[in-house]
Amino acid sequence: MTHQKRVAAIHDISGFGKCSLTVALPILSAAGIETSVIPTAVLSTHTGGFTGYTYRDLTGDMKPFAEHWKSLGLTFDALYSGFLGSFEQISIVSDIFRMFRTDGNLILVDPVMADNGKLYPTYTPEMAGGMAQLCRSADIIVPNLTEAAFLLGREFFDGPYEKAYIEKVLRSLSKLGPKQVVLTGVWFDPGQLGAAGYDSETGRFSYAFAPRIEGFYHGTGDVFGSAMLSGLLNGLDLQGAMQLAVDFTCASIRRTKDAGTDVRFGVNFEAELPNLIRKLHL
Repeated sequence: MTHQKRVAAIHDISGFGKCSLTVALPILSAAGIETSVIPTAVLSTHTGGFTGYTYRDLTGDMKPFAEHWKSLGLTFDALYSGFLGSFEQISIVSDIFRMFRTDGNLILVDPVMADNGKLYPTYTPEMAGGMAQLCRSADIIVPNLTEAAFLLGREFFDGPYEKAYIEKVLRSLSKLGPKQVVLTGVWFDPGQLGAAGYDSETGRFSYAFAPRIEGFYHGTGDVFGSAMLSGLLNGLDLQGAMQLAVDFTCASIRRTKDAGTDVRFGVNFEAELPNLIRKLHL
């Protein structure tokens, strides 16, 4: 019988508005992956476009979670971190990575902290610097272009981009430490949007695109990262996992746009899960 892969997902929980753990858990589970969670915070909604949301910081619970798991002898095929709620959490997650790192597992950091040229309301420049340090512990990182600018201490500018610029950014990000880098929000012409990847060990660049759908949709970075990790843990190479994630994210956005759903509510990835499962041949 095939060994079932297991992931430890370290993200927040937003009670409404599909993102973070309410995205990662169902996508990874649909891909046949056992998913354990360390919640970083609990919010009534995500912070994009909503006001008056509640916020419960769970910093004090994170290390005891991990220590209990360690006492049980648990191991993980991947550790996957996303939105972190405080500067202190960055060092805690780094400690958790050290606790559970093995020669064979994968550490994926999605440095969720910014979009459209700006940091999220709960983030500070100090936290952005700390996130760059956390990326040094990762095997693969998945920033968008705004996050890449903050990680590198550079000014953000919007596209269209030149391939030479994107590949320069990818190389620079790889110098932070991760073996592989995937950059989202990449576009060379207005009709296409997708991701670019770089493997520092092979020197290979990869690209994955889908037709652009106008509008800004919350939670799509988490949809992309979770789908991509699903592909990697099911045996796809980096380019294949990127294309799987781009296609899945694009199809989820299309369903949401066609339905006229409020963009703050997140995308309809649930209806696309059967297609994801078919593409993974599960």
